Amino acid sequence: MPVVRNSKIADYFSLVKINHTIFSLPFALIGFFLAVNSNHYDLSIRSLVLVLFCVLFARNAAMGFNRYVDREFDKKNPRTALREIPNEVITPGSALLFVIINAVLFIMSSYLLNFLCFLLSPLALLVVLGYSLTKRFTYLSHVFLGLGLALAPIGAYLAVTARFELLPVIYSFIVIFWVAGFDILYALQDIEFDRKEKLKSLPARLGRTKALVLSLLFHLFALILVAAGGIIGGFHLLYWIGAAIFAILLCYEHIIVKPTDISRVNLAFATMNGMASVIFACFLIADLYLR
Repeated sequence: MPVVRNSKIADYFSLVKINHTIFSLPFALIGFFLAVNSNHYDLSIRSLVLVLFCVLFARNAAMGFNRYVDREFDKKNPRTALREIPNEVITPGSALLFVIINAVLFIMSSYLLNFLCFLLSPLALLVVLGYSLTKRFTYLSHVFLGLGLALAPIGAYLAVTARFELLPVIYSFIVIFWVAGFDILYALQDIEFDRKEKLKSLPARLGRTKALVLSLLFHLFALILVAAGGIIGGFHLLYWIGAAIFAILLCYEHIIVKPTDISRVNLAFATMNGMASVIFACFLIADLYLR
């Protein structure tokens, strides 16, 4: 029986899984501090706060939209039936209003950064909102999710410099392969449901074993790019320590998720990847300032 009550701020935070911001936020900080340090700019707290706002508002809009457009699927899926919209904690109209407010706040924050960010902000929203529709027509939906989160490092770099450079683009590609890899793991939980509802995911198309192999390959590509970023960026010991820990955590998640046992997929998806992103970002930023 749905629980009908007035929506609270905590319900909206739950709607968008605010704790999952931990995936994109560290890479946004990487892009920001790369821009400041590499170009010998003074650290601007104003710019840093605006970058954090952009990450928050863009992600809120994206996740809110995802919950809005998937509400009928969520209602049918036992794993997601207790989410805020199908459980009538938040109405669809309220969720859509939440998306619009956050999209507007994202564009406004982009405008306060610089004109290039403002100019690109509608395109960024198109990418992060568009991901929610991709599972209906392409098996590459996991890659589109990675693309959405990959805007964080390059976007933060542009917020400071208003120009494109190779190094932040490399970190954006790291995010694409890293996120696509762990999203495949997450999608293992819904193989039968996705097949029944004709939703396209790589695990539903390939089965558990092949999907796990592809997830591992995506993560190997991400680690190759981590090494390339370290070499091109001229990083030192702290960076490589962080890269090693990042690699160990990614390897560990592939050890604990098996074709015959996905009981620890949430540990792999949330805990391991959250730790990996934070630790890697901390060591990279420390290397920039302590070299």
